[in-house]
Amino acid sequence: MSISIVKTVMFIASLWAFTTAQAQAPDKFPSKQVTIIVGFAPGGGGDISSRWIADFLRERWKVPVLVDNKPGAGATIAAGILARAKPDGYTVALATTSPFTVAPYFQTVSYDPSKDFTYLFQTLVSAQPLFVKSDSPHKTIEELMSWAKSNPNKLFWSTAATNGGTHISTQAAFRAAGIQATYVPYKGGADAMNGLLGGQIQALVAAEFPPHAAAGTIRLLAESGPDKIPEYPRVPTYKELNFPISVPIFYGVAGPAGMPAEVIKEWNAAAADMVKTPGFADLVNKLKGSIAYQGHAEFTASVTGVYRQMGRLIPEIGLKKD
Repeated sequence: MSISIVKTVMFIASLWAFTTAQAQAPDKFPSKQVTIIVGFAPGGGGDISSRWIADFLRERWKVPVLVDNKPGAGATIAAGILARAKPDGYTVALATTSPFTVAPYFQTVSYDPSKDFTYLFQTLVSAQPLFVKSDSPHKTIEELMSWAKSNPNKLFWSTAATNGGTHISTQAAFRAAGIQATYVPYKGGADAMNGLLGGQIQALVAAEFPPHAAAGTIRLLAESGPDKIPEYPRVPTYKELNFPISVPIFYGVAGPAGMPAEVIKEWNAAAADMVKTPGFADLVNKLKGSIAYQGHAEFTASVTGVYRQMGRLIPEIGLKKD
């Protein structure tokens, strides 16, 4: 074989290898549709915040960004779907307190919060107070609990997420006070709010309170988290009331375990810019929360830390898995 033929063959082989490598190389993230799974029904605080994030990312990345609502089982169904998703950054989910730090201790789930997720970032912490209708005879949390203790199982109440953080902390408070109350499960905060306004339940712990509080149709009795609601400084917190648990309610975004470092970096860069925008500040104000950005490393440490803390506290107050 002549030298010229050998060179030609080598050139063709090199060209083929280069072309094949180019064809097999993944496109730079993001280059196609992104899906944000939300474990709650449309209309609630988690859904509203996720749709705002989707709009921001759609404009920033110039790709479709969809919100896929998968409500049920305290958002653990959505978390299970996320754990099984391909870890390429194109499928993520709203990360909230309940399914990632509390619910696995009370129900059988298909995932391990400490191993099966990539905690990308936290955006805010949300107020989730306990409230009643404005025409309720109970003016304070003490009055409500006193009545409930004197009337076993006659207090019908709910939360936005069954077996979630506020469910557990409120149940713990009732148990510590010797109260027997009837918990009524709903698919999400919006449905539970309809239940309260319709008279099916008498008390609710949820993030969907702002428009109803502004309209005067509900009365806030206590904030389930450890921090005060700025607009309602007279409303006591579970921490101030010395209830057994006061769980901070966080909102963030998580992906499946094993996401590439460069994809995590892209998500973090977008989130860091997003939380600085006036529009995001308006959203947080609407949700009566506080901006609390944490990047990948800090958010991972925070979520896994709360998860371990719940594992220690829950048995101490005598609560058990269903």
